[in-house]
Amino acid sequence: MNFNNKTVLITGGASGIGKIMGRKSLERGAAKLIIWDINEKGLADTKAEFDRLAGEIITYKVDVSNSEEIINTAQVVKDKIGTIDVLINNAGIVVGKYFHEHTHLDISRMMAINADAIMHITRAFLPEMMQRNIGSVCNICSSAGLISNPKMSVYAASKWAAIGWSDSLRLEMKQLGKRIYITTIMPFYINTGMFDGVKSSILPILEPEPTAERIMKAIEHKTKMLAMPLPYWFIRLSQGLLPIRIFEWIMQHIFGIYDGMKEFKGRQS
Repeated sequence: MNFNNKTVLITGGASGIGKIMGRKSLERGAAKLIIWDINEKGLADTKAEFDRLAGEIITYKVDVSNSEEIINTAQVVKDKIGTIDVLINNAGIVVGKYFHEHTHLDISRMMAINADAIMHITRAFLPEMMQRNIGSVCNICSSAGLISNPKMSVYAASKWAAIGWSDSLRLEMKQLGKRIYITTIMPFYINTGMFDGVKSSILPILEPEPTAERIMKAIEHKTKMLAMPLPYWFIRLSQGLLPIRIFEWIMQHIFGIYDGMKEFKGRQS
């Protein structure tokens, strides 16, 4: 799937890797870039910044925790712009707390944005892709959807749900003989501000620019699943072969993953 002359929709596209992927889409020849984000100022600033690039930029202020807003805005997009060729479900939030410290709103909102929204958004645009028998859906999940982690219980739950749904959708499209390519991305912490304060003893905190480039190439190459920096197969193989206590010891004492969120601050608004 190439981006040349395509219509691309990116959620959470006014900041972080979403914004970088938007720029890279235009640089790769996308004809139209549609950005959904809740940050109205961020949308305006991003549009102004990208206006120097070739391609039309259309922005929508959308709260993806609201399914009705998703459905209504998707219909506006389809009526005014047409079919989406590449959908990148990137919007997400994190609350770094022990589970008992979460409010009920924390739980509901994180599940709504990180898990429910990507299903509602894809459901809104998938039928037209299936009718044309071409399209690409990239779901930005997280390595937290592969490995349990203290102070990330709800975030991990949302990402486990996202990964399970995303790869199941890929298998459904394959079973139905549709040329709809589903790519599931599972990155480690990315240095965008969302995970400010996290620590990592061995695994590198990912830098936004090269991470976004790897995701773009994964879409172009129709990659099924991409975990970084640890490959997906290594994580699953280790979990499958090692006793839980040994796997946990390695995650704790070798990779330091279980202590990563101890000094988490997150993006300060």
